[in-house]
Amino acid sequence: MSRLSGVGVSSGRASGPVARVSEPLPEPASGPAPADPAAEAARIRPAADAVGERLFQRASRVDGDAKAILETTAAMAMDPALTSQAEQLVTSRSLSAARAVHEAAGGFADALRSAGGYMAERARDVQDVRDRIIAELLGITPPGVPELEEPSILVAHDLAPADTADLDPAMVLALVTEEGGPTSHTAILARALGIPAVVAVRGLFEDTGFAGAVVDGDTGEVETLDDAVPAEAAQRGAPAEWNGVGATADGHAVNIVANIGSVADARTAVEAGAQGVGLFRTEFCYLAADDEPPVATQRSAYGAILAPFTGRPVVVRTLDAGADKPLAFLNMGVEPNPALGVRGVRVSFDRQGVLDRQLEAIAGAAADSGADVSVMAPMVSTASEAAWFAGRVRAAGLGRAGVMIEVPAAALSAREILEVVDFVSIGTNDLAQYVFAADRMAGALAALNDPWQPALLRLVGMVGEAGAELGKPVGVCGEAAADPLLARVLVGLGVTSLSMVPAAVTGVGAAVAGGSLDACRRAAEAALGAADPAEARQRAREALG
Repeated sequence: MSRLSGVGVSSGRASGPVARVSEPLPEPASGPAPADPAAEAARIRPAADAVGERLFQRASRVDGDAKAILETTAAMAMDPALTSQAEQLVTSRSLSAARAVHEAAGGFADALRSAGGYMAERARDVQDVRDRIIAELLGITPPGVPELEEPSILVAHDLAPADTADLDPAMVLALVTEEGGPTSHTAILARALGIPAVVAVRGLFEDTGFAGAVVDGDTGEVETLDDAVPAEAAQRGAPAEWNGVGATADGHAVNIVANIGSVADARTAVEAGAQGVGLFRTEFCYLAADDEPPVATQRSAYGAILAPFTGRPVVVRTLDAGADKPLAFLNMGVEPNPALGVRGVRVSFDRQGVLDRQLEAIAGAAADSGADVSVMAPMVSTASEAAWFAGRVRAAGLGRAGVMIEVPAAALSAREILEVVDFVSIGTNDLAQYVFAADRMAGALAALNDPWQPALLRLVGMVGEAGAELGKPVGVCGEAAADPLLARVLVGLGVTSLSMVPAAVTGVGAAVAGGSLDACRRAAEAALGAADPAEARQRAREALG
């Protein structure tokens, strides 16, 4: 028996027998060379199609975010770019089909990791698809969640989106992983399903003999037990009910909106009842492009996503790219520390035409769709940068300009920035990693990226206070907004808009509606006085009763 600590990312306490998620497949051998390379290469596409078809079949049995995740993973498995690259490796280097898929997928995953941020988190998806295709080629069982015969606690090094998308909450008592962080798919899906979860548990696999566990998703503590214990699930209340009106119980308005980046996301957000969009990521339009997409292409792509939001507010973020998120046509070169280099709005200072053409496309898509579009820039650091961006937005005929607060300097200069823009939106994921100098993709540093960190909450409070003084909206569009308890703390800190994954919309809307503004403020004050994230959670919970 031992006690381990990680980062609690989904509330609740559960105990029961342990079910281990199978390990990733070992790396396929480089040899021997196939006797018939053409025939060996021809095996790849049918295997990929078979994997994709099974994932699409799973997607047909679920709805919402789970459906979108499985469909996205299925499309990735059947991506002709991946299969073509693997086929070429077989014929050009006489690799086995399994080895070729492994190397081709590795190249794609490396590119995503180098892109950083949201795109880096998709590298795990590519690895999952890789292992499923290799298993199909080898005729073996793919890695992943085992068939559960009784309610159990799932223990894994990490979980792929396709592993978590259609978990049965009646059979999964809790999730525990060695990797991951507060913004991982494991965290997002666990919160959506109401399953307690702890991630970034150091030393989880040093003891492989434990048969049972007790998991506390609030404190992040995991107790491993030598013997299997009777299953005891967290007390889960009835599914949250929300009337769709973003407001506290005493009528203080709080917009409950969604983060999206695709047509599928847009549909899911509407189905979830989101009042609009707080973060529309536009990178999807550029990722596969060797050249800058023409204005007409961008306009059409944006318009398809904006179409479901006619008459509703949508905040579009301009291209978040640069040396740490490389795009071929930008030709950014190599920087010694790209995460702190020319990225986000900084790219536009020397390439103003790229920004102006994107703004032209956004304005056209807004007119086509009838959505109430605002535009914001990523990685703004100073008021002068914010004023420059606002000028470009207004010159493009777009009425409302804002900026992301994800650099500590921007939070410290919130008043000056809000004087020159119409709104700000706090990206808590990036703000946390810059405040604590902790890469959000590093599992060993996940505790520093916990959105309940009091230092992070104090910065949010500074921005909220500036917004209130100047009468301008302050949003949050990081994963912090998806936690119903933390959402009420954010409202108490002056946040007027909460943007999240669509799966969290109903729960957060209901939580905000469940108490008064004064109660939110008391919870915020209590959390700000805490010494660490666990104490901040506990104080907020006590303040809210």
